[in-house]
Order: sequence, then structure tokens, then C-alpha cells
Amino acid sequence: MTIRIYFLTCLLLCPAVVSAQNRTPETYCNPVNIDYGYTPIPNFSEWGRHRATADPVIVNYQGDFYLFSTNQWGYWWSPDLSAWHYVSRKFLRPWNTGVYDELCAPAVGIIGDTMLVFGSTYTSEFTLWMSTNPKGNQWTPLVDSFEIGGWDPDFFTDEDGRLYMYNGSSNRYPLYGIELNRRTLQPVGTRKELFMLDPWRYGWQRFGEHMDNTFLDPFMEGAHLTKHHGNYYLQYGAPGTEFSGYADGVAVGNSPLGYFRNQSDPLSMKLGGFARGAGHGSTFQDNLGNYWHVSTISIGVKNNFERRLGIWPAGFDRDDVMWCNTAFGDYPHYLPGESEKHGAPRPDWFLLNYKKSMVVSSTLGGCLPNLANDEDIETYWSAETGDPGEWIQTDLGRISTVRAVQINYADQDVALDHLGKVNGGEQYHQYRLFHSQDGKKWRILVDKSGNQTDIPHEYVELEEAVQARFLKLENLHMPSGKFAISGLRVFGTGNGIPPAKVEDFMVLRTEKDRRSAWIRWNPVSEAFAYNLYYGTHPDKLYNCVMVLDKNELWFKALDSQATYYFTIEAINENGVSERFDILEVQ
Repeated sequence: MTIRIYFLTCLLLCPAVVSAQNRTPETYCNPVNIDYGYTPIPNFSEWGRHRATADPVIVNYQGDFYLFSTNQWGYWWSPDLSAWHYVSRKFLRPWNTGVYDELCAPAVGIIGDTMLVFGSTYTSEFTLWMSTNPKGNQWTPLVDSFEIGGWDPDFFTDEDGRLYMYNGSSNRYPLYGIELNRRTLQPVGTRKELFMLDPWRYGWQRFGEHMDNTFLDPFMEGAHLTKHHGNYYLQYGAPGTEFSGYADGVAVGNSPLGYFRNQSDPLSMKLGGFARGAGHGSTFQDNLGNYWHVSTISIGVKNNFERRLGIWPAGFDRDDVMWCNTAFGDYPHYLPGESEKHGAPRPDWFLLNYKKSMVVSSTLGGCLPNLANDEDIETYWSAETGDPGEWIQTDLGRISTVRAVQINYADQDVALDHLGKVNGGEQYHQYRLFHSQDGKKWRILVDKSGNQTDIPHEYVELEEAVQARFLKLENLHMPSGKFAISGLRVFGTGNGIPPAKVEDFMVLRTEKDRRSAWIRWNPVSEAFAYNLYYGTHPDKLYNCVMVLDKNELWFKALDSQATYYFTIEAINENGVSERFDILEVQ
């Protein structure tokens, strides 16, 4: 009680400096901060109620972005990929009994001025919906029972107006494609087998957290087609949504139904860092024509299918090779339009409080304070209660320039009367965030005491940077459960020196299995992480793995028949080092 009174006294003695967002932000930070619903599936909740979604598709419809994903009992729209507005909608019909998936891995297509939506099904009794006013939640059955069905479907309208559907989710069967009659939505001909995984060649396609195939054969799912410069890019998720290595691959063809030639490396993979996994997604364009890729982030604590969403910059290079940039993929990135203004995909802000000292109001069991800043979304600190006044404080180690803060709430002892989506009522977070240079005199940095929205992955870009060493997050209201934080992440610059260049970097490809390599380097004393870039061409190092704390990586994601190129950079709170000279690895 004495500490609590002292803290409040300091606040009263110090003038408040409120730097909350009073303007449109320029940046966002993954995981995407939307009001994720809780899993509606009873046996998925046996280890605790938890938020869950996956399999996202974003479409640009009449200048706004529409986001659909698994089991959300509705969808979101946004004018800028920053502020998302939820629209409550159930698409299942009365005869779709015994189905929890509302909807699972939905397909969203655009034909002229009409949006199509269809969920995954193995039956012939699902409705295909249409709307010319999705923002107003006006939907009409286009086909009352879409007989062809399909799990993990995707719609693609070609430039000539012809409509195609792709589907498949299996560790035994391929992805399929078929043309649909645009007027009747009936199949034109029969489904065509398009693509199968080749884990014997492509290491990243192997099932398991360690890509070892010891439990199941790999799954391929989540087809999505993008056309660029006359080429057709068939994207697919593999090898399993539960794993850090969940990725989207891409195969390239010269027609909507193939033949498709596989690209050696994944299109989107995010093996390391706070938020891991970048599979089963979709690619879309913003209003300036830039490409983005949205995909699934794995958590898997309360259930294997506990997941979130991430958005990454994407595009095509001068040789029409499709790429997706997940480097620093859970750090702040510029929103559409801002990257052109600033000339880079992200600002030069870095994580300021990795494994720094944490002080808390209370601790529940083994949910220890430093689990809130260990850069692992699967671990979290929890207070003993969810009461107002519970708090967590982070020490940056020195006075630093603070630019943004991300608050990732964890689901601990969530108590709900029902499963699934919760709308309105008590479903909101409220908090105050304070900053200090000496840990004694505190000022308000962000005041969300009046917030009435659900913000499970809150991200605040400060209107003006502040100089601070300490930040303190005080709970005012939790939607349910304990005050638990999986990541209190502070971004900016540490007002120090970036790390030195890595020395003695080596990549040893195994003779026994060329899909794998042992990578080592001399540790840099002032670095806490490293970005390892690789690719099959020295000018196309499009994939990146962030390695925290270690100076080695057992890497098992290679194409056994390709030559590779690698480089590495060191990271600390002040910036990144010069990259190591590119290595060629036969």
C-alpha cells in the first residue's frame, strides 16, 4: 500500500504529458491489433478460453480493405490498414447444423462491383454469398447451395473476366483448381490437380517445429492466386499451422490452372522473433498499387490452433520474382503510403527493453515478470488478479528515445459464459502508461482510461518522442481474466552505438542432407539479436531469420538442389551493424 500511495503522489506532483494518438498513425506493428474472437470449438477450450483466428484474406474493395478470417462471426473493414471496424455477421444457414466454423478459412472474391464470400466445407450445402455493400452488412445468397464445395477455398477473377476457384487442405492430396461459370457459378469441366509438396527436396516443407517429419507428413493448404505481368502466382501454406516455420510457398505458372513451377524458398516465413509464423494467407494491393501479404501467426499455448494475424510488405522484383519482407516483421512498419514518403518499409526504431529489468505489482505462480519482455509470444507474465491497480514496470537501462509501445495481452483465466465472439458490453481494455527518467517522478504517456474497445495487441505510436528510462503500465480494466502480458515492447532508439559487424560467419551445409545447414558466427558483445538473410541469388536475399541471444542456428529449410547465399547483421537497441559479406554456399 505504501508503494501505491507513493506512486500516486509522484503523479500528482508532476505535470501530465499525454502523447496518445490524436492523429492518424504512420506505422503499425504485428500482430494486427483487432478484436479477435475466442475459439467457438468446445474441445479446443479445454486448456482455457483463448482468442484464436487464422487463414486471413484481405481484399481491396472500392478503396477500403476488408479482412475475413476463421471463426470470427463477422469481418472487419479499414480505410488504411490501421483502424479496423468490426461488422458482426453469421453466414451459416439453418441447415448447416453441427458446424462450429463460422466461417473457416473463407474465400473472398471480387467480380466487378460485387464481393463474394464462401466458407470451407466438405459438403454441398454451403451458401455462396454476395454483396455490393459489405460495409453496410448487406448480403444476399448468390448460390443457395454451392455444390462443388471445397476446404480452404480461394476465388480468382482473371483480366478476361473468367472466374476460378482453388482449394485443398491435406497431407495426402494436392491443391485443386477449377473454372466456374461466372453466371451460374457451376463448375466448367472437372477439378484439376495443380500442385503437391516435395519435402524430400524442400526442407521448409517438412512437418514439425524442427522440420523433422517425425509426427505427421506435411500439410498443404490455403491456396491463393495472384496475377502479375501475365504470370500466375499460386500461393499455399505449409507444413503445419502449429509451428514457427508455418510459411506460404509460391509456385509460378503461365495460366490460371498451371503448369506451376515451385519457387525454392517460401514466399513468407518468419521463424524467429516475438511473433512467429507467416503461413496460410493472401496477397492484396493498396490504393497506390503496392502489394501486401497477410498471414497466420502461431501461438499454440492454450491449443494448437491458438493463432493471430500479421501483415507484411510484399511485391515483385524486376525479374518478376515474388517476395515478402518479414525482416523485423514484428517491429513497427509504415502503413500504406508512408513507406513511399519515408523511402523505407519501416522506421529506424528498435526494441529498447529486451530482457531488461521488470518490476510488477504481483505475480501469479510461474508467470514471471521477465516473460513479458523475452520476445516470445508464447510466454507471459500474469498478475494475481485482473483488478485495477495491477501494474508492470520496465527499465530500459538508460535514458532512451521512446517512439512507440506495443502491449500484448495474454489470455489467463478468461471466464466467459459462452464460446466464440464477444461483442460490446464489458469487452474492452483500459490502462494508463507512465514514463520517467529516474523511476521517481512520473508523467502520463498514454491515457486509455476512457477506452471502450477491445485492444488485445494494443499499439501506440507516440505523437512526439519522449526521453525516458522507465515505463510503467497500470491496469484499469480487463475484459476478462487476469492482467497478463505476453509482450510489453518499447520501440525507439537507445541513444547509444549500434553493434559492430559480425566476424567469422560460416555456413556448413550437411553432406548427409543438403536441406540442412549448421550456421555459426562470433557473437557480438553489444548485440542481443541477429538477422540472418538468405536466398538462391546474391541479389535476392528475400528470406530472413531473427536469432535471439545465440550465435548459431541449426537451419533445415533449404532446397537440396539449389546453391544458396547468406549474410548476417547484428542488432541492439541502437540499430543494426554493417552486413557480413555475402557467402556462397554450394
